[in-house]
Amino acid sequence: MKPWIFTLCVAFVFAFGDLRAQTNVWQPSPGHTQVSIWPGAVPDAQPVPGPEMATTVTNKLIAGKPWLRVDNVSQPTMTVYSPKGTNTGVAVVVFPGGGYNCLAIDLEGTEICEWLASKGITGVLLKYRVPGSGPHWDPQRKRRVVPKVLTALEDAQRTLGLVRFHAAEWHIDPHKIGVLGFSAGGHLVAAISTRFDKRLYRAVDAADKKSCRPDFAVPVYPGHMLEDTSTEFELNPTIPVTGNTPPTFLLQAEDDPVDEVRNSLVYYTALKNAGVPVEMHLYAQGGHAYGLRRTKFPITGWPQLVETWLGTIGMTPQ
Repeated sequence: MKPWIFTLCVAFVFAFGDLRAQTNVWQPSPGHTQVSIWPGAVPDAQPVPGPEMATTVTNKLIAGKPWLRVDNVSQPTMTVYSPKGTNTGVAVVVFPGGGYNCLAIDLEGTEICEWLASKGITGVLLKYRVPGSGPHWDPQRKRRVVPKVLTALEDAQRTLGLVRFHAAEWHIDPHKIGVLGFSAGGHLVAAISTRFDKRLYRAVDAADKKSCRPDFAVPVYPGHMLEDTSTEFELNPTIPVTGNTPPTFLLQAEDDPVDEVRNSLVYYTALKNAGVPVEMHLYAQGGHAYGLRRTKFPITGWPQLVETWLGTIGMTPQ
């Protein structure tokens, strides 16, 4: 079954216009400022169907509440959520999901960063480029499509470098910067975890000289991990796992109707074979696209598991 979230994220067709003139561009809550991750022209800019648009989705509630979708992101930004109270020095760059077609910006973005900040961790929300910025399901061709330019991965590489570049200023330990993402954002976690040796774009400033390797990674109900051109149980070859892939925490429900559980299983197997420290939690029920929101299923206790795991790998005090 293909993602309902993808169906809801199919962009409306708008007339092209100046993003600065739009009033429906997503903005973070008061006290937080989003800043462009690129100082000048965005590299490998791709056309989008129209101006950026933030829309509240009310016909598919998550834990009884609507969620906010952002379409047509052509100007990627990051928003920093500083720790509340004690600062552990840990930072996490958050990648919302949305099938590489839109971004579930609150469900899998701002709500995650607020949770991290409450635990003394700096959350950095990346509003990366969509649509078509990574592997995505094409309903007309009925297959996965991989774009020639992985612009979402470019944005992720750039953001990891920026966070490391600003580590002292933001009171972050440059050796404790991780990534966390959901669904397509979970795939982006795996992509940046395995493709950090070489930037996909030409360096633009000193931040691009910093490493973009995450120190740890948390893909939650990830997609696009299986090689779908093969009948075998094989990892997507665009995710080249090595012994230098960072420690990873995997979470998924066995009844996930969007990204079947084999996505996590195949990645776990590759990490284990490469000698990468990996912890995986599979639950019988839970579905897909729940973020932090509480439901009747035990899987929604996953944030506490991540908090414990961060202590076991030496990122936070135990």
